[in-house]
Formats: sequence, C-alpha cells, structure tokens
Amino acid sequence: MSIVSKHRPVVDVAVAVIQRADGRVLLAERPHGKVSAGYWEFPGGKFNAGENPEQALARELQEELDIKLDRAHPWLTYEHEYPDKRVRLHFFRVTAWHGTPRGREGQRISWEDPEIPEVAPLLPANALMLRALRLPRLYAITNAQKYGVVGFLERLERALERGVRLILVRERKFAPGQLTQFARRVIAMAHRYDAKVLVYGDETLARQVVSDGVHLTASQLPGLIERPRDLLCAASCHNATELAWASALSVDFVVLSPVLPTKSHPGEPGIGWDKFAELVRGYPLPVYALGGMRLELLDTAMRHGAHGIAMQSEIW
Repeated sequence: MSIVSKHRPVVDVAVAVIQRADGRVLLAERPHGKVSAGYWEFPGGKFNAGENPEQALARELQEELDIKLDRAHPWLTYEHEYPDKRVRLHFFRVTAWHGTPRGREGQRISWEDPEIPEVAPLLPANALMLRALRLPRLYAITNAQKYGVVGFLERLERALERGVRLILVRERKFAPGQLTQFARRVIAMAHRYDAKVLVYGDETLARQVVSDGVHLTASQLPGLIERPRDLLCAASCHNATELAWASALSVDFVVLSPVLPTKSHPGEPGIGWDKFAELVRGYPLPVYALGGMRLELLDTAMRHGAHGIAMQSEIW
C-alpha cells in the first residue's frame, strides 16, 4: 500500500447478504441521486459514529428494507480504493429476519440466483461476493486410504446424492499411478452430479486428470508469484502469515486448520474457535474450518466467520 493510500480516510460499510431457504439472495438497485445510481448491490450502508459492524447492519436493514435483523454471521471484509478514500465493506450473511423486505428509499429490490443473477449492472465488489457465494458450505476431502478405493467410491456416490458439491482429492500415501487413476474416477463420478473436484498440491496432475482446480499446500504459497488463473484455486493455511500469502495470490478460498483436536493427530490441540475468529476477522477470502469438524458444527463455524467446514472423516 502506498504512503498516500495509508492516509486516505477509511469509510466502513456494513453489507447484508440476505439469503432465503431456496438459496436466492436479495439485491437492491442504488436509487437516483446517489453515487453509482442504477447499479445493483447487496443492501447496506455506512457506519454511524460509535456503531460496531453488527449495529450498523441492523440499523441499515431497518432503514433501507423495513426488516428487523434476527441473526447474521460475519463473512468477508473487502476493501476498495477510491482516489480520495478507502471503503471497507463488512459483509454479513443474514440468515434470519422479521418482516418482508421492501425498498423504503424507492429503490428496486430483487431476489436473485447467485449462479446466474439477472439484474445488471453490478457494483464490482458485489460481483466478487456473488462468486464466493457459489462455493458450497461443505468441502469434502477424500479418504480412500481408510475405506479402500471401491468402498470409498460407494460412499462418495451416496454423499453426492445427499448434495455434496465440492471435493478435494487428497491421498498422500497413494503411488503416482494409483492417485491418477483414483482422481479420474472421482472426477467422472462427481461431474455427473455437477460437483467440482480439486487435486491436492499438484497443478500438473490437476490438469492431467482434467480436474476443476488445484488445492495449494501451505509450503507452496511463499514460492508462488501468481495462482493458476484458469483453475479453481484453494490453499491450506495454519496461521496469519499463510493467510496473508493466500490473500496476496487471490486464491478462491482457503482452508484453516486445525481448529479442533483430530483423531489423526491425538494429543495435539487445535487453535480453537476464538483464535479461528481472530485470524479470519477482516479477511477478504472465504475460509473453511478444518480439524475435528462435524456437520452439527457448521453453524458454529459460520458464527465465527467461516464460509463453511471441510471434513475428511464424518462426511463419508
């Protein structure tokens, strides 16, 4: 960041990602008379003096949409540079509210599918958030080492039938040829369900098996100048330094671990939910919590700023 930009005033803005049970999210058109009038965005507005992000969010929803906030989870924080200021956007995922949203300032509103929003044009930061919203809340890591290839593929199909849509092929003990064959079988099955598959730590293999993306190891991050642009790209992180490296590469999402103790590393404590929340506070990328995760911990993870959870054991 330049010396000039450090001294630009920072404007904090609370932004609501209001999502219905059917997955559609609420977008609002900026009304006439405001900057960027006619553009569509997630609803929200500037903090008032003395407000924290949650207070600003609740007030803006009441003023703009005539709804009362019941529950919201912190999600991503995105900064945008303007010639005279920096805007810091605090995005929240709003999962419960009272009332029926309406445009109290005369603005149009629309419930949109994050996959294919029909309203346009979108403000740039909001387009980025829509892309992040397309990521599922569950990230499933393969475990053929435990179940055997045939047994695992049976479990994989059942998980796909239940709705799993994001999978990581990670089998550290497989020989190269065995891993290639296994990855191809996982990808073929997953693609029948429109699920996406990433390959762990090997971009060459990811391309060879025509996967959807590559998952970078933490040790790979400092040696990279840029991420693969034509693949979905994730990264493993364990601390603030690695999170910063992943952010600098603009990967699509990260996995932060270990949050809780795991069976694979008995006696080793996880970082815990408080430390997890501290590390992801103000972070611009979606973060999955990994380590000791169970399906019933998804809401806990989201309350602490996670996009979702990653699992290798219970998911199967």
